[in-house]
Amino acid sequence: MFRLQGSKTLAVDLTGDAVKAKNGSMVAYDGRMTFKKMTGGGDGLRGMVTRRLTGEQMAVMEVKGQGTCYFADRASEISLVSLHGDKLYVEASNLLATEAGLRTGTAFTGLRGGASGNGLFTTTVEGTGQAALTSDGSAVVLRVTPQYPLQVDPGAYIAHQGSLRQQFQSGVNFRTFMGEGSGEAFQIRFEGDGLVYVQPSERNTLGGDV
Repeated sequence: MFRLQGSKTLAVDLTGDAVKAKNGSMVAYDGRMTFKKMTGGGDGLRGMVTRRLTGEQMAVMEVKGQGTCYFADRASEISLVSLHGDKLYVEASNLLATEAGLRTGTAFTGLRGGASGNGLFTTTVEGTGQAALTSDGSAVVLRVTPQYPLQVDPGAYIAHQGSLRQQFQSGVNFRTFMGEGSGEAFQIRFEGDGLVYVQPSERNTLGGDV
């Protein structure tokens, strides 16, 4: 159902089914569609309340009908992720769309210098289907194995999946290594077996120069 038109536009073919997407991201459609704004972005009342408490906001719309919808977000690059009963952890600002059968929610990720607009929680996508992620530049997918843990700058982090543990380490970042750091700094350390998605650009972050 999901396919890319170039690298910056997502085309979704609908045959009476639905897709959930970031509010305001639809740029065109053909056919017959209905639109519904979904409050909170999570599943049910619990998801809505959790998002209000944590600030992990995600304004979502549901599009349903027959035809093709096209989605984009500020000319960002788009990557497709296929889930097969597993769970994806993704920054809300980087989640463009999910197939309607996927469940969304929130998960506590620990103390960190979180990305701007995000807090101690991150968005989860779970089930079987496709999700579309956005990134500032082409996303890079990095493999983590028990033998090779991974250190990531929080400003470049997009998402991760698999059997991974993460720790937020303060006091050091990549600029610190080069003698250019200032203030409190953070890294995310991933251990285990899975995939981490990063972008070749750094968003503005809270909690220090990361």
